[in-house]
This record gives sequence, C-alpha cells and structure tokens, in this order.
Amino acid sequence: MSLHSWRSHKHKSSAVQSSRAIFSSYQQRRQAFDSTAAKGSFPQYFSSQTGTQTTDDDKDKAAPLAPSGTWLDRMPKSIQPYLYLTRIDKPIGTWLLFWPCAWGITMASYGAHLPWTSTLYTIGLFGTGAVIMRGAGCTINDLWDRNIDKKVERTKVRPLASGAVTPTQAVAFLGLQLGAGLAVLTQLNVYSILLGASSLSLVATYPAMKRITYWPQVVLGMAFNWGALLGSSAMLGAANWPVALPLYASGVCWTLVYDTIYAHQDKKDDIKIGVKSTALRFGERTPEYLAAFSTGMVSMLALAGYMNDQGPLFYALSVGGAAAHLAWQLKTVDYEKPADCWSKFASNKWTGALVFSGIAGDYLQQMFM
Repeated sequence: MSLHSWRSHKHKSSAVQSSRAIFSSYQQRRQAFDSTAAKGSFPQYFSSQTGTQTTDDDKDKAAPLAPSGTWLDRMPKSIQPYLYLTRIDKPIGTWLLFWPCAWGITMASYGAHLPWTSTLYTIGLFGTGAVIMRGAGCTINDLWDRNIDKKVERTKVRPLASGAVTPTQAVAFLGLQLGAGLAVLTQLNVYSILLGASSLSLVATYPAMKRITYWPQVVLGMAFNWGALLGSSAMLGAANWPVALPLYASGVCWTLVYDTIYAHQDKKDDIKIGVKSTALRFGERTPEYLAAFSTGMVSMLALAGYMNDQGPLFYALSVGGAAAHLAWQLKTVDYEKPADCWSKFASNKWTGALVFSGIAGDYLQQMFM
C-alpha cells in the first residue's frame, strides 16, 4: 500500500501513518534483498543508503541488511514490526533462555524423585515463559540501543532503529509482554515468584552495561541463566543451592563463551560508536579466554551433577557432550567472519540440548527402569 493511499484513510492517526510508511520502506529493502539473494547460493549484501551491492571480497566482512523472507512476512502488516521486535523469527535466543530452566527443573525432579507429569508441566510452563520474556528482553534492549542500532550495519533495520515502531509504541508493547510474563510467573510458588521477579533488574540494566564496562556478557549470563535457580525452586518450593548455584555458574560461563563469539560480529562497528564487549576486551586472546570459560562451564556442570548424585548418562552426555561441542566451536570458529560467528553462536542450542539429554536420560531411567 502506498503512502498516498494511507493518507486517504481519514480515521487513521498521523502517528500510525508515519509508522506504516517507514515500515513500508523497511519491507521494500527486505524485498530487494530477497530477490537479489535468490539469484545466487550466497546472500548478497547491500548498503541501506544506496542499495548497491558490495564486492565478493566484502561478503564475510558485512552483515546482511535484512534476513531472507520469513514466515512473519505472511502475518498482518500491522503487527509485523512488533513480531520482528521480539525476534520470534530467530528462536536461538529463546532456546538459550529455556535450556537452563529445563536443566534446573529436571535436575530438581531427579534429585527429589518427583513425578514426570509435574516435571513435564513445569517445563512447558517455563518454555512459554522463555518465549515471552526473551521477546520482552529484546524490546528492552532495542529501546536502550535504538540510536546505536542505527549506526550498526547488522541492526539498522530493526523496528525501533528504522522507525517502524516508535518508542512510545514499544513501551506500550513491553507492558503487554511483561503482563504476559507475570501471568506465567504467578503459576509458581511464592518463593519462585519473588525469585523470578528479582531477575528483572538484570534484564533492565544489561543494555546499559555495554556503555560502561567491557564485561556486559557477565550481566547477560546472570540474567539468561536465572532459570537454573528458578527451575529448582519451582519444583522444590525453594532453590536447592548446593546444586543450583554450580549449575547457574556453569550457565554464566557458557553465556560468556557464546555471546563473546556473537559480539565478534559487530566489533568493528562497536569500536567506532563506543560500545563495549568481551570481544573487544579479549581481542586476539579470545581463544584463550573462551577456553578458560568453557572449562569453567564443564567443571561447574560436573560439580552440580556430583552434588545432585547424577548417574552415568549425565557425565557421558551432559558433561562429555558439552565439552566436545564447545571444543568444536572454539577449534572451528573464524572470529573475522560475521557469518561464521553467527553460525557458531546459533549452534549453542545443541550445546544446551546435549546437557539436557544427559539430565533427562538419568531422570527417565529413574522413573521407568
């Protein structure tokens, strides 16, 4: 629909007209990207200002202006910007938020010999919460970073940065997201409600950390792995700290690994605009640091298993599987290629799945054998 035809709808407010016009431009750039990308086996990269194609030599140096068409493009145009704001088309963030919850829930169930029905129900509840709160976290992050995102090639077409969603609209949408998250949280016991609510300060302050410290990934790790604590308390009425704390520490170390890899995508832009990250802090010593954090992740995971009296499947699949997958990531990642950094970052959904497989294997063996 053209801007002229929008203006013919007298009952639409000027704010909505402006938002839709900007989003139309956003969609046109996406369509141009998609049609050109379809001509070759590798995505093409464009300048948002000129729409011109870069050379082949720049393919690994630039981030795509917009992703290929997704299922969100088939949704009503009035809600598309909000769906893109939640990154629901990129579920990796939801997986990374969900897995520590599933670990904590299932380890608590194994340790206390709880029935599989309550375990499965709680995992489903936390899965719903992960989808909602990951989206809320993205909204908070983009509200903080909307002016920065305009200057970064990979993020300049995000709804707030491009103007498809205004800050006022985003705040109203965030209210809906947090309300939905609260509805999930109130299904838990009082201890867990208070514990879960206490994590909001971490979620809200993480974007600010990128402006004041080279270690924002620590705060992100503390926020993203809160589910390891919350899953324990949801099943037991209170967190089993001797198990939950090392499991939580394992998750924080894991986040430092995968989000440092992620941050290497934007390091050149981050230097220019003054955004800090562990990728910039570690620099050429990134492999050494990530090897140390990977060791920390695996060691703390093993300690949590020991404290919970886990069985052989845990050590073979969870500990051994995570160690092998992290070793593969660190051996093969190319920190100078954004596409490879994204690929390795996204592969961490399998790291989380491997950890869960051993915990679940022990639990199912306990229940049914």
